[in-house]
Amino acid sequence: MARYILFHKPYGVLSRFTPEHGSAHRTLKDYLDIPGIYPAGRLDHDSEGLLLLTDDGVLQHLLTDPRFGHPRTYWAQVEGVPAEEALARLRRGVEIQGVRTKPAVVRMLDAEPVLLPREPPVRYRKSIPAAWIELTLREGRNRQVRRMTAAVGHPTLRLVRCAIGKLAIDGLRPGEWRELTAAEITACRARREPSPKY
Repeated sequence: MARYILFHKPYGVLSRFTPEHGSAHRTLKDYLDIPGIYPAGRLDHDSEGLLLLTDDGVLQHLLTDPRFGHPRTYWAQVEGVPAEEALARLRRGVEIQGVRTKPAVVRMLDAEPVLLPREPPVRYRKSIPAAWIELTLREGRNRQVRRMTAAVGHPTLRLVRCAIGKLAIDGLRPGEWRELTAAEITACRARREPSPKY
C-alpha cells in the first residue's frame, strides 16, 4: 500500500533523511519515521512549508518532471514594497543565471499570512519596510523564488511554500504531517499530459 505524506517542513531542516557531511542541520528523519518514502521535490534548508513525500514512483515523476508544469505556490516576505512594475517583471519572467524564468502568477498579499514566528526570527530593519507577495510557479529551479525577487530589487527575507497544486498548508504547523485523503491522491495523479509551452 503506497504512502502519501504532506509535511510542513520547518526552517533549517534539510529535505532529506540523511545528514550532509559536516552539516548541523536537522533532517526529515527528525520528524518522520516512515520507511521507504522520499520527497517529491525539495525545499532549501532556509525555506519552509509543504513537502509531499511518497513511495509512489509514478506520482513522484508527475510532480517533479518539469514537462508537467505542476504548480507550486509560495509566500515570500521581501525587503521593500514592490511597485507594480516589479510585480509585472516577475509575472513575465526574469533572467536568472542566464536563463529567463517562465511566466508566473504573482500578487501582493493584503496582509501578512498567518504563520508562527520563525526560529531564528527574520532580521528586522526599522528603516526598510517589508511586504509579502504570493508567487505560483510551474518550474522548480534552484533557489528560484529568491533569485527572482532579488532580480527585481526585493531580496527574499522569508520563504514559505504554501501549496503544491491544490494541497494547502492549512492546519499543519511546522514539523507536523498528515496522510493525503483518497480524493487528494486522485487529484494529484489526474494530470498526466505535459503542459503546453507558454
